[in-house]
Amino acid sequence: MSSPEEPSQSRSERPSPGPAFHFADALIQRVRELGHPLCVGIDPHLQMIPPLFRKGAMRPGDADTARALRDFVFAVVDRLEGRAAVVKPQSAFFEQLGPAGVTLLSDVIRRARERGLLVLLDAKRGDIGSTADAYARAYLEPGAPMAAEALTVNPYLGLDSLEPFLARSREHGRGVFVLVRTSNKGAGDLQDLEVEGAPLFHVLARSLEPACRELSGAATGWSSLGVVLGATWPEQAQAVRELLPHALVLVPGYGAQGGAAADAVASFVPGPKGREGGVVSSSRGILFPEDANTGDVRAWEHAIDQALDRAASELGEAVSR
Repeated sequence: MSSPEEPSQSRSERPSPGPAFHFADALIQRVRELGHPLCVGIDPHLQMIPPLFRKGAMRPGDADTARALRDFVFAVVDRLEGRAAVVKPQSAFFEQLGPAGVTLLSDVIRRARERGLLVLLDAKRGDIGSTADAYARAYLEPGAPMAAEALTVNPYLGLDSLEPFLARSREHGRGVFVLVRTSNKGAGDLQDLEVEGAPLFHVLARSLEPACRELSGAATGWSSLGVVLGATWPEQAQAVRELLPHALVLVPGYGAQGGAAADAVASFVPGPKGREGGVVSSSRGILFPEDANTGDVRAWEHAIDQALDRAASELGEAVSR
């Protein structure tokens, strides 16, 4: 399969110029520069925070806990500068702390941006009407306290529930990642149900193609409408790629969840600097390597750096084949 940078339609048929920022173009260009598609998930499990950063009992409602997470997450984000294209904070791990956690999430987004990282907020929002629009304003409107460059969304209330998010992509160039085939064990309970001779996730993918083409970037041909495809389902990921040739993919399940690097990039296609087409997320494998469970600053930094280098090397090798 050819890269989306070489689409079948002529240049005159390509989408008209959109906003100055285009998430897919920005992401793919950074991935090409780095040589690997690593996305670092920021999932700060309270019970796994290393001794170096722990404060007090680490209970969600304690003020010390928010301070501990702030120190830990900021330290991680600072080490990612120039080494990853994008980070993916999981909003639930911040929301569990209450107001202090929501404030911290806003601060983490700002810190990541200051370090030159794109932010893909993993919130899996999905609702209808004015509520969906409020979510889109909260997370994809430039200038909002928790505005990110991209957001994960749940499509199972219907395609109309996606429209407020897609509108921000058209207007502001933001990325929207739709859950299509997820990495959890129970994914098939609904996603594999047969609908008119095809699994439901195929039907969903086909329905996204018009918007996917509309949101393709002028610089790379990749779309800011992306899909979530678990690393533990490489064959299904390849099938979705056939249905959505221009969609970025966000691949969870790599590393600690059992997905191999080669499987994680199964839906990637040849590009000018190797196989491309999305990012592969690793959270626990980067944030909590075994050697990082220490109270020593230098030992912790070394452990995080080694975990980063290992993931970047594995994924870089996978896309160079």
